[in-house]
Amino acid sequence: MRRVRFYEYGGPEVLRVEDAEAPKPGPGELLVRTEAIGVTLPSVRKVRGEDGRTPLPGVLGGEVAGTVIALGSDVTDFEVGDRITSLTFSGGSYCELAIAPGFMASRIPDGASAVQAVALVRSGHVALAALATARPLVSESVLITGAASGVGHLAVQLAKLQGIERVVAAVSSHTKAEFLRGLGADEIVTYDSKHWGEPVDVVLDGVGGDLLPRALSALAPGGRLVFFNSGGGTVPAFDLLAGSKTITGLTMARFANTQRELYDQHGEELWKLTMSGQLQPAIHAQIPLADAARAHEIIEARANLGKVVLLPGNDAAVRQNSSAKP
Repeated sequence: MRRVRFYEYGGPEVLRVEDAEAPKPGPGELLVRTEAIGVTLPSVRKVRGEDGRTPLPGVLGGEVAGTVIALGSDVTDFEVGDRITSLTFSGGSYCELAIAPGFMASRIPDGASAVQAVALVRSGHVALAALATARPLVSESVLITGAASGVGHLAVQLAKLQGIERVVAAVSSHTKAEFLRGLGADEIVTYDSKHWGEPVDVVLDGVGGDLLPRALSALAPGGRLVFFNSGGGTVPAFDLLAGSKTITGLTMARFANTQRELYDQHGEELWKLTMSGQLQPAIHAQIPLADAARAHEIIEARANLGKVVLLPGNDAAVRQNSSAKP
């Protein structure tokens, strides 16, 4: 099989396509022939070495959708031939054959595409889990950073579907304003704007880093910030004390393990909303696996409106049908 790894930290140019032996599923695991692979900001930051935790050679985990071709021991909920979507961890996702933990996997409904599935598996779950953690009232306001990203653009839609009266979308450029207003955002701000729509009651932060203190300062007294990004960042503890504000971290692996019933409910809700047309996952680009560097370039440039997806298989055919945007 082919896979993508990196042997030094750097930009998209360090990604290397290589041949490798097919992995074997262990207990509780599924071997999946991938049909679509999600590209995320955390993966881009791992290649840069920004997370400080990724050893070399680097393996990029994330979202996959495809067909189960082998089962590990102790797997009872799935069969060979099932079309599933899942998060992947140790074995990576940038590959033609991926190992998926069974506890993170779910079936793809009839009539849904692998590309739709990979846009929902992590991004939709993160967006719903962040909203469930913050529990905004319909009368409250929500600020979403990285609002045009794979997670952000779904969070904007889900917040409006939940009846939130005021949703503020924070992005890198006003060129994304039309896209976000079309999804229901009430206000658009850019990261260099003097004001971020403050005060807001809830912040869903998908960017972090230097923007985290700014996001915290936008909160009204008693406000809640849900932090679900890989960008790190620090905040003055006094700001939390003086404003009676809270910050809650969110990771999907822990959420799925500790709140399994809610996680499963979220999966059903996401598919129901998507198949009915109420929730619209936006696909910015579909790019051949061998061109993974191009996908990372789009994310690094903050150019994406929605999800960037890698497609394994015949590269020539994928390129011919690619919907990649500049």
